[in-house]
This record gives sequence, C-alpha cells and structure tokens, in this order.
Amino acid sequence: MAEAILRGILSKGIAAPQEVCVGEPVEARRRYLSQAHGVKTTAENKEAARRGDMVIFSIKPQSLPEVSLELAGSLRKDQTALSIIAGATMRTLTNGLGHQAVIRVMPNTPAQIGAGMSLWIAAEPVPADARQTAAAILRTLGEEKEVHEEKYLDMATALSGSGPAYVFLFIESLIDAGVYMGMSRDMARAVAVQTVLGSTRLVQETGKHPAELRDMVTSPGGTTAEALRALEEGGFRATVLRAVVAAYEKSKRLGEQT
Repeated sequence: MAEAILRGILSKGIAAPQEVCVGEPVEARRRYLSQAHGVKTTAENKEAARRGDMVIFSIKPQSLPEVSLELAGSLRKDQTALSIIAGATMRTLTNGLGHQAVIRVMPNTPAQIGAGMSLWIAAEPVPADARQTAAAILRTLGEEKEVHEEKYLDMATALSGSGPAYVFLFIESLIDAGVYMGMSRDMARAVAVQTVLGSTRLVQETGKHPAELRDMVTSPGGTTAEALRALEEGGFRATVLRAVVAAYEKSKRLGEQT
C-alpha cells in the first residue's frame, strides 16, 4: 500500500522524487525504492519524518508503539501526520505521537491498482491545504470521501476495508459453480470475473438501484428467479449483513485495545 501511495504521488505530480524521503528498515527495500522511483531513503524514521510537510504512516499495527516512541514529540507544528494503520484510532495516534494535526485513513486493497475506496477523517488542527493534499493523494488510489465522525471509519473497515474479501469469496464461489457444471477453471474464471466487473460498472454508470437492475435480469418463472429463490432460502442477504456487522464490531473492539 505504501508503494501504491508513492507511485500515485509521483505519477500525479503531487511531489517530485527528490521531495520524497522514505523510512525503510530493510536495506534491499531501500535500494529498490531508490532505484525504481528516484526517491531518497533512510533507515531512520526520524530522518524521513524531518523532511516532509506530510508524514505518511504506512506500517503494521504492531509496529506503531515502537515507531510512536521513536517519533514522539519530534514532529513540527506545521507538519501533518497521515495514517493508514488499521485499527489505530485518532486518540492512539495523537497521544502516541504527541502531535495534534493527524489524519486517519481507511483504504482498501484495490487502491493498489488505483481502484480503491478510502474514507478519512482529519483532526481539527489539520490546516485546509493539508486536507487538500491528503484528498489529492487518496484520489490517486481511487475514490475518497472525508467524514467528520470517527465511527464511520469502523464502518468503512467492515464494508470497504474487508469488503474485497467478501467479493473475492463470491467470485471464487461462482468459479467453483462453473467448474461443477463442466466448464474449465480458466473459462469459469473469465466468465465470473467479467460478470462481476460488468455488473459493478452497470450499477456505477447507470446510477440505478441494484434492486432495479436485478429486476431487469429476472424474468417471471425464469432461471434467474429460480437462482434467487435458492439464494434467499440460503439466507444470502442476512448472512452478508451478519458478516459485515461482525467485522464492524471486531473493528470497534480492536480500536478500544489500542
């Protein structure tokens, strides 16, 4: 995800390579980033953080206490910290860093190909120009939406953050069904993937409610009606709802532990 952000920043001209410094503990990775993108790299997080107006935290949650301790009190007042760390609340970030100008982002994995969905919230001390820069950076990853209550980030964690896994499981199930009926796995994969992609684009580009589009496919007494009956008997909708709510509740519990 960090490299996706880096590519977006550079490709959209938000910053030039010489204006970016990456803190990376692994030497081979530093060498790669420097050669591939022309950016400065360092093994010292303090050195990387010292250089920029916006300091982006793209680390694993378990690394946050160590990094926070390292950087606590070292950020300038004119700097903004932007975090994509899963489960790290605004309170955890501001307290750990000893810094009030913080932006918390909930992205998702399709951001790696510029098709992501990111919800974000900015603390009150974050200036307008930093908010604009954050939005511009997130737009390089796909769609972005600013919210003004942190509870929506827990909801986004469950819906869009974990959401790709639900979609992947559905696609996998469609592929398995195709194979069960007698298609080759390659054929079933091509048909299932394009069906999901096309259906998603149809919702997006027509602006119609999914229920309306579903009705357009469903002829009375037809094959689609029979398939939908089987899905309803299996509790498809209720199961999806329970899954998303379970992820939401887990996200809230993780936030309380940090």
